[in-house]
Amino acid sequence: MSIKTLQDLDAAGLSGRTVLLRADLNVPLEEGRITDDQRIRATLPTLDLLTGAGARVVLLSHLGRPKGEARPEFSLAPVARHLATLTAAPVSFVGEPAGPSVEAAVATLADGGILVVENTRFLPGETANDPALSGAWGGMGDLFVNDAFGAAHRAHASTAGLAEAVRARGGEAVAGLLLARELRFLGDALESPRRPFVAVLGGAKISGKIDVVEALLPRVDRLLIGGAMANTFFRALGLNTGASLVEEDRVEMARELMERAGDRILLPVDCVVAAEIAETATTRVVDRSDVGEADRIGDIGPTSAEMYAKELRKAGTILWNGPMGVFELSPFASGTLAVAEAAASACDGGATAVLGGGDSAAAAQEAGVVGRLTHVSTGGGASLEFLAGEELPGVTSLSPKD
Repeated sequence: MSIKTLQDLDAAGLSGRTVLLRADLNVPLEEGRITDDQRIRATLPTLDLLTGAGARVVLLSHLGRPKGEARPEFSLAPVARHLATLTAAPVSFVGEPAGPSVEAAVATLADGGILVVENTRFLPGETANDPALSGAWGGMGDLFVNDAFGAAHRAHASTAGLAEAVRARGGEAVAGLLLARELRFLGDALESPRRPFVAVLGGAKISGKIDVVEALLPRVDRLLIGGAMANTFFRALGLNTGASLVEEDRVEMARELMERAGDRILLPVDCVVAAEIAETATTRVVDRSDVGEADRIGDIGPTSAEMYAKELRKAGTILWNGPMGVFELSPFASGTLAVAEAAASACDGGATAVLGGGDSAAAAQEAGVVGRLTHVSTGGGASLEFLAGEELPGVTSLSPKD
């Protein structure tokens, strides 16, 4: 479906208009301090376009999982304060997600101003996609802009529900600049990749990415497997995985995938192992056929990292989702960082590299290569579902372009 985007609208017609903007401000907080503001910065182009055109922006977002309760540690107040330092537009905050206090704050919102509404997930109706809640928000404006790709795979009241509510009242629901960019880069990587097309999949479980593997296999020239999910493939090869995480019920599936893919699937040939997965672990590098009974596999080995880097450096298009090991711990970070650097080097040479969100984005940040990559997605689960070919409710609910 071709959806309408913010750029399809006449900017001159936004002045004085109340625009409901769903953004993804779900950033990590430690004692009220934001430790990574990447998601806030990612939506600044949309905010700047709207406020620069004189729109009155009512900004909705969730933060964490408060499970329908107002919990102070999940308040968006510190996010609103931080946003105010990143934009020239005036930013205000209302400490309720909906109701008379929000309506009163909207009524006094100046043209070109931003009103951050309290965490939408403080209300149980948010995750239940309560039409009454969507209707209450929808009644405050006649234009809805969804810029929250990270929440696009959820049919929640502030995403799909709000789009439907605004459209039912005769208004429009469009994609923001970030959401449109996410869909374009991920879609182009899948539908019209420059070859060789190399996909990298990591993370803990094959079960969480089986649909992605199935969708990518017919399209890619190489599929590089890392992370704990590689252990399940090792078991399918009859190899010992020691005390490592293995999905026993997926071993036959892994065997069938390897038979079907042939040489398009590459697995690690060596591993970094330790008696425990910990920051203080003593590690050693072993061939994948020499994993001991007490060993735990925490990363791909250096030979595998170089093998993968070689494939990436000659790629035309790279799609990466999931780390190669437990990269948050320094003894098991080198494989993931090597893949990140190789992907960046490929981009330096003209390749296109698109990273799924979540741990992949964090790894790219850790490696210091974000600025060299073509696109780093802000959505982990959403990017996975998109790559698997599933419909995203936050997208399909928007106004069609024609």
